[in-house]
Amino acid sequence: MRFAEVGSGGVTNFPMDLMVSANDEGLEVEYLYLRDRFSDVEVQRIRAQLEGLLRALPEDADCLLGNIGLPQARLSLPQASGDQADLLHSFNRHVLAQPEKVALFCEDREVSYAQLEARTNGLAQQLIARGIGAESLVAVALPRSERTIVAFLAVLKVGAAYLPLDLAYPAERLTYMLNDSAASLLLCDSDLGERLPLADSPPRLLLDQLTVADNAGCPVSTPLPGHLAYLIYTSGSTGQPKGVAVARGPIARHCRGIIDLYELAPASRELHFMSFAFDGAQERWLSVLLAGGSLVIRDDSLWTPEQTLEVLHRHSVTVACFPPAYLQQMAEVAERLGNPPAVQVYCFGGDAVPDASFEQVKRALRPQRLVNGYGPTETVVTPLLWRAEASESCEAAYAPIGRGVAGRGLYILDADLNPLPVGVSGELYLGGECLARVITSVRA
Repeated sequence: MRFAEVGSGGVTNFPMDLMVSANDEGLEVEYLYLRDRFSDVEVQRIRAQLEGLLRALPEDADCLLGNIGLPQARLSLPQASGDQADLLHSFNRHVLAQPEKVALFCEDREVSYAQLEARTNGLAQQLIARGIGAESLVAVALPRSERTIVAFLAVLKVGAAYLPLDLAYPAERLTYMLNDSAASLLLCDSDLGERLPLADSPPRLLLDQLTVADNAGCPVSTPLPGHLAYLIYTSGSTGQPKGVAVARGPIARHCRGIIDLYELAPASRELHFMSFAFDGAQERWLSVLLAGGSLVIRDDSLWTPEQTLEVLHRHSVTVACFPPAYLQQMAEVAERLGNPPAVQVYCFGGDAVPDASFEQVKRALRPQRLVNGYGPTETVVTPLLWRAEASESCEAAYAPIGRGVAGRGLYILDADLNPLPVGVSGELYLGGECLARVITSVRA
C-alpha cells in the first residue's frame, strides 16, 4: 500500500473529525470530537472498530470490503427449546388442579376451569363430527364474550387452527379473509346474516342453535408442533390483507417465554381488551390460561377510560394491555380522579411511546412495572420485549424495544449482511424457532 502526498485541512463542523497522517511508522489517526455528543467510552469503541478494520485489510487482499465487517461484532444466536409439550398441555393440567377456579369473567358471568373444559369438549366433538382436524381452518365470527374463548379452545383441542374475525370490521374485509383463507367451517350465531352480508361459503355451524353435551369427553388428538394453530390477517396497509399463519410449536414456546417475563401465575387476573383479530390478543388469552390465571373479557361495546378504570378496580385486575394512545388517556383520567386501580403490570405495543407518556403512566397509574412489546406479526406477536420496573426510566426519547423473547435469534446487520458491534446502527433480523408461516393467499 502506497500513500500519495498528504495534506491537512481545518476542523469541520461535524461532531467528530478524523485527522489521518502518514509517517515512516505507518498511519497516525487523531480523533477530534464534541464532548457533548460523544462520551469517552463511545469514542474508544469507535477507535477500536476502525483500528480493527485497518488491521483486517492486509490479511486477505482478495476479500471484498463489504465482506470484512467490523471487529467486536456480536450475534445473539437462537436457542433450541428442550420443551416439546403441546400448546394446551399446561391448560389441561390447570383444569385438573383447580377445576373450580374462575377462568373467565365477562359482564356478570363467570366460567370455571371445569365449566370451560366441559363446554370446550362438547364443541370439539361437534367439530370432529364435521371432519375438522389437523391443518383444518375454522373461522370464528362471534360477539366478544366467553364463547369466543370456548370456540378457540375447541378448535385447538381437535388439532385444527382458528381464524378470528372481528364483527366490527367492514363486510368486504371479512369476505376477503374468508375467501382467501379457504376456511372449512364458520362458527357463528344465527343472526350473523342480519349483522353482516357474508357469502354462504364456507358452511356454518350456528352456535346459538347448537345443543352440546355437558359430559363430552376430551377429544383424542395428537397434533404436532408444526401443525397450524391460528391464522391472522395483517392490516393490509400496502394492499390486500396478508395472512400470517402461526404453528402450535412457535406460539407455545412464545407463551412460555411471556409467562416467565410477566411472572404470570394462577393468582394473575388480566383484562383482555384488544380485538381478537389482533395477533397480540392470541398471546394474551393463551398465556393467562396456560399460567392458570383468570381473564376478564371486554364486551363488544367501546369503553371510555373511566369505564375501563372502574372494571380494573371491580375485578382486581393485576395485568392489563392497551394501545399506547388509550393507555395515555387512562393515565390522564387517573391523574385527574386519583385512586388508580392496583394493577401490577401495564403493557403496551404497536406504536412508539414517548418518554413523557411513559412517565405520566408511571406517575398516574402507579404500576409495579411496565412492559413494551415489539415485533411484526410474522415473528409471532412480540419477539422483543422491554420490561421496566417503576423505578426505571426510558433514558431515551422513546421506550426501548428491549431484548429477545423465548430464545429467538437477534441480528443487527449492515447492508452487506455483516453483523455489527454494540453502538452501531443497522437492520434488525430475527430468527429461530418462533417464526410464523407467511402466506399471501392460502388458496395459492
